[in-house]
Amino acid sequence: MVSIFIKEIRSFLSSLIAYIVVAVFLLAIGLFMWIYDDTNALDYGMASMDTLFMMAPWVFVFLISAITMRSFAEEKKTGTIEFITTKPITDTQIILGKFFAGLTLVLFALIPTLLYYFTIHQLGSPQGNIDTGGMWGSYIGLVLRGSGDVSIGLFASSLTDNQIVSFVLSAFLCFFTYSVLGQLSGLFPTGKLNYYTEWLGIDFHYQSISRGVVDTRDVIYFISLVAVFLGLTKLSFSRRKW
Repeated sequence: MVSIFIKEIRSFLSSLIAYIVVAVFLLAIGLFMWIYDDTNALDYGMASMDTLFMMAPWVFVFLISAITMRSFAEEKKTGTIEFITTKPITDTQIILGKFFAGLTLVLFALIPTLLYYFTIHQLGSPQGNIDTGGMWGSYIGLVLRGSGDVSIGLFASSLTDNQIVSFVLSAFLCFFTYSVLGQLSGLFPTGKLNYYTEWLGIDFHYQSISRGVVDTRDVIYFISLVAVFLGLTKLSFSRRKW
């Protein structure tokens, strides 16, 4: 698994797309944080990073889809997947290696945003007047959300040998699980069906963690989401043996 992890990291960082994807992510978040009216922290009137944690999940839909789109699709197209599978490594190890590599790249993209926390911390009145607990809760939520999207992206990539198809399918599935599932709860105004439909959506659990309280139920949800899509990825990847 470690060899696959290192291979994926090297492959991504040796590609121009890595730097473009991360730069676009930071630029987009930076524009919302400091430039655009009604969302920038300077006009918000509060020492808050709400804009980052509100916009990042939407940017993740495209960022993570771009990160994962070549995971299996490119391997299939170039034929290197056959070479990898001849090595003494299981399908599960291959998938986990790619998963942790994708998640690591998401963390690389998030680390520079800590500069925003430092900036707002210094600008607060009085200095340091910022909800640090809520901020760290939101970062944990983003990492968990990112892990779910990486697993979805791997599944999408395992279905095709075309990177563009993989990107579009991954973006759709990430958008569906994040937003659409929660919106479907509106079809059931009250009752348990309304609650459970909303509960299935990622946004429900992301918003819960963003309040600064890491509930084990939300963590279990994200772990289950990752397990389901990695399981589907393994099933799809195993089709080559049929």
